[in-house]
Amino acid sequence: MPKVAVLPGDGIGQEIVPQAIRVLRGVLAGASLQLEFKEYPVGGAAIDAVGRALPEETLTACREADAVFLGAVGGPKWDTLPAPERPETAALLGLRKALGLYANIRPVRMLPALVDASTLKREVVQNTDLVVLRELTGGLYFGEKGRKDNPPAAYDLMLYTEGEVERIVRLGFETARLRRKKLCSVDKANVLETSRFWREVTLRVAADYPEVELTHMYVDNAAMQLVRYPEQFDVLVTENMFGDILTDLASMLSGSIGMMASASLNGKKGLYEPAHGSAPDIAGKNLANPLATILSGALMLRYSFAREKEALAIEEAVGKVLDAGYRTGDLAQAGDKVLGTKEMGDAVLAALGG
Repeated sequence: MPKVAVLPGDGIGQEIVPQAIRVLRGVLAGASLQLEFKEYPVGGAAIDAVGRALPEETLTACREADAVFLGAVGGPKWDTLPAPERPETAALLGLRKALGLYANIRPVRMLPALVDASTLKREVVQNTDLVVLRELTGGLYFGEKGRKDNPPAAYDLMLYTEGEVERIVRLGFETARLRRKKLCSVDKANVLETSRFWREVTLRVAADYPEVELTHMYVDNAAMQLVRYPEQFDVLVTENMFGDILTDLASMLSGSIGMMASASLNGKKGLYEPAHGSAPDIAGKNLANPLATILSGALMLRYSFAREKEALAIEEAVGKVLDAGYRTGDLAQAGDKVLGTKEMGDAVLAALGG
């Protein structure tokens, strides 16, 4: 039986992950695929329990599992720790590096029921359907860091190898080939040497995909275009920090970051998590939106277990619940039926059977 390492983590992770697991069990009921879910500590919760954000037992379980399912990590309680020991660095970046998770995939699609939940105009967002691919193990976040004296200064090194660029760009072309055959590579080649190198590698790889239309866009223009005319994009591929920023911006095109699912892949294994954080201000109050986590479960079925039918069933169930007017607080408008975290999980489960 395939194994899934479940890492609820901190804050609302403890509430949203159980709802996603319930939905996964529900959609697989009676199916030939059955998954074994086992929980392990990570993040601040692991620091409190064993003194480390990424315990060796957890890392070993993730390496041995067929997929990893993560909630969220971090919170003010651990913000005073040295940067290398904080949950976001030690646990999240640590998992990405240890598992070689080089590609982060975040689909951004506006569901008709949520058009008016976006902070942008209906005519701008209503046809949004794009995918952002973010390189996940290189760049500034993993480069050499340090400080100097006389005068005081700090530095972060951005470094990319040819292989690191090629593998994420090639995945971008493969993804675009299965969609609308349009790939936009986002960089800052007018200023950064790493971006000029990124563009050179991208142009070389493009020769293997003549059927895919390739364009290049500077990251500042890409940010503007995402909120001006998102319909123009099919697949975007970019480096680590640019992708971190652009995916949070793009989340608002789907109504809320609480709707944004995420898959991090290494070609064989995937880690699945919602794009949002641990939201400690609402943790334990049954207020969190579990839909991004539930949709991340659909991505897990699609990418790690090749179960497209069940993945689509979850996505369609979420659509049905939203079409019926049910919302969590982050999405609610006047007249909507506001549900708590568990009640939204109940609603999606019920929609699976409908």
